[in-house]
Amino acid sequence: MRIDLTGVAKGPRDSVLPPVTVAFESGAATLVRVETEQRPTVLGLLASGRMRPDAGLVTVDGRPDPRRLRASVALVDAPVVSEPAAHVSTVGIVEEELMFAGRTATPRAARRTLERLGLSRWAGIPVGNVDPTDRVRLLLELAASRPGVEAVVLVSPDRHGGDPAGWWDLARESAQRGLAVLVIAGDAAAATLAGTTAAEMPDVLRWDRPAVPVEVPA
Repeated sequence: MRIDLTGVAKGPRDSVLPPVTVAFESGAATLVRVETEQRPTVLGLLASGRMRPDAGLVTVDGRPDPRRLRASVALVDAPVVSEPAAHVSTVGIVEEELMFAGRTATPRAARRTLERLGLSRWAGIPVGNVDPTDRVRLLLELAASRPGVEAVVLVSPDRHGGDPAGWWDLARESAQRGLAVLVIAGDAAAATLAGTTAAEMPDVLRWDRPAVPVEVPA
């Protein structure tokens, strides 16, 4: 699966989201830089088929297919839109996700899921207080377990703090399992991952299995 966003923009005179061009595909993790509080979520909505662009084009395997896009792309941790309520216990969040995935959704099943992921210590803790890397691990795993999901769009993991290498490693692990992964993050986190300054950063970082861990397109 390959998803291309070509010059997508939103709002009058592109005020909500200036034009963005990025692609992500099965077996690869792609990071695109987007700044401000609102724009990462808007781009995530466009990339996952939850919103139509005012300009530009979104295609799946070379053609517009909004229905397939919505069915196969999970929007993960987008502020306001798909982030878990910070006050809800982690085990409660897992129960909800198991229900959405059509699986047994009981406290016991949720605790077994956390145990399988090595995250049992967070079971009774509000998800807003979970370690940033563990939070991303949990949410990516839960998203990938939904029926029909072929791609994930992870929005602003850098807003939770922690080392960007933690969630970038998890994005690459998801790609190694065959998912198409798009991460939307800010300048500082992207520059840290690329080992450069924000001013010298390209707009997109990409990792393909089993190539060099971080490949910067020309």
